[in-house]
Amino acid sequence: MLTLGIETSCDETGLSLVDNGQVIAETLASQVEIHSVFGGVVPELASREHLKVLPQLFEILLERSKCSPKDIEVIAVTRGPGLLASLLIGLGFAKGLALSLGKNLIGIDHLLAHLLVTDLEQNLEFPCLGLLVSGGHTHLYLIKSFFEFKLLGKTLDDAIGEAFDKVAKMLNLPYPGGVFIDKLAREGKVDKKMFPRPYIDNTNLDFSFSGIKTAVANYLAMHPEVIFPKAEENAILLANQDVKDMCASLIYALVESLKIKIRRALRLAKVKGLVVAGGVACNSVLRQELRILCEENNLKCWIPSPKLCTDNGIMIAYLGEIFAKAGFKHDLSLDAIPRGRTIPWDFKESM
Repeated sequence: MLTLGIETSCDETGLSLVDNGQVIAETLASQVEIHSVFGGVVPELASREHLKVLPQLFEILLERSKCSPKDIEVIAVTRGPGLLASLLIGLGFAKGLALSLGKNLIGIDHLLAHLLVTDLEQNLEFPCLGLLVSGGHTHLYLIKSFFEFKLLGKTLDDAIGEAFDKVAKMLNLPYPGGVFIDKLAREGKVDKKMFPRPYIDNTNLDFSFSGIKTAVANYLAMHPEVIFPKAEENAILLANQDVKDMCASLIYALVESLKIKIRRALRLAKVKGLVVAGGVACNSVLRQELRILCEENNLKCWIPSPKLCTDNGIMIAYLGEIFAKAGFKHDLSLDAIPRGRTIPWDFKESM
């Protein structure tokens, strides 16, 4: 079942064709250089760039796959959560194709697609816990199947990726800063007392990362020497040991808070493993520590390759095909769901 996946939730424009669980072709356009000037994603610029590159990427995708538009059987598109203007560009493109080609349309939850595309590389086993860690979200799920999932906890304020980016901005590191903090931390020594493990003095499964920013700001006020003079990629080559230790200690505090909540969830639900996805799942320390946690609890740990951790069209096409084969679809009234709103289960069953 040749399925087209379209991803435009934020600042990556991704298209992919998947057929029977196999990736036929993909294209991806990043907007990092555009938004790095502003130190973060500018929604208006993001949506304009999606509008500009989508038709070009679609042509490239067809060329790479040796397919024609008529060969496409299902059109899957990210409906949310994300930046509303960006979502609408992808949704409009998908609806136009579905209408002109007479094909089924399926709206996909961006967050679940991140987690479940892991099955493309590694066979997921249900039930499992799902931890989504990205720039916009930190969610913990109980996943019973591709169609059954329960949200156990989520961030009450900043997502973990947002915390990384804002700390990187305080340090005057380039955008996006999470990757630079990871690089610096690899050569640092952890001071477990440098930063508090955020939002753990409770009994729930929610997260909060706003307090860690305050702790870092206070540390930098007392240690201004660790702040880089310019936001240049090569500047980290000259980083002193103090900033490396600070980054290592920061990652330790954040990852430990995740581990504490995961252990709580494991006491509430019997699962076969943990699947971790989202952009922050590229972090080397996080990947290592969560694998160790799973080994200690005799659980399987599934983390996709870095390529599938960041936003991409493959995850939308992959989950779209699974849903289409199960008989789910949407009609042209499908709407976009921005960040902060719950994605409704409003599929229409195919006859």
